[in-house]
Amino acid sequence: MKNSITYLILIVLFASCRSNTIYEEPIDLIPKDSMMMLLKDLYLATAAKNIKNNRQQKKVSYITLVYNKYNIDSLRFNTSNLYYTSKIDIYEPMLNEITEMLKKEQEFFTKAKKIKDSLYTDSLINISFKIKKEQKIKELKKVDILKKVENLKEFQRKN
Repeated sequence: MKNSITYLILIVLFASCRSNTIYEEPIDLIPKDSMMMLLKDLYLATAAKNIKNNRQQKKVSYITLVYNKYNIDSLRFNTSNLYYTSKIDIYEPMLNEITEMLKKEQEFFTKAKKIKDSLYTDSLINISFKIKKEQKIKELKKVDILKKVENLKEFQRKN
């Protein structure tokens, strides 16, 4: 008797653990490619929350700007996101592709920063070289003027 009750409880537990979290497709579902771009921008906006902007402000929420960019509201995003997350076979490749896009962007901006920094360093070297060259020219002119003055004094002594 105890075994049959135990088996019955286990069957009920296993049956209740079955997942019914696959939702119906919403009427205003965001298309997959737009959803990927939206998620990428939302990840960037969320990450930028702790970065100071031009006005030296932190903790500025850029999420509303992303929603405005794609002309959607948070409710439409949440329903679409809930639908996509319920279908893991669709959502996981989307996230992998988003990760790849973000890595490519990071590589691009890292290379661009190196180029910008090298140009800045080169321009500083060129500026310092020009300044040194101008200083040498001024010193040479002073030496030339001093020599001319000495030559003039010698000429006056002789005459």
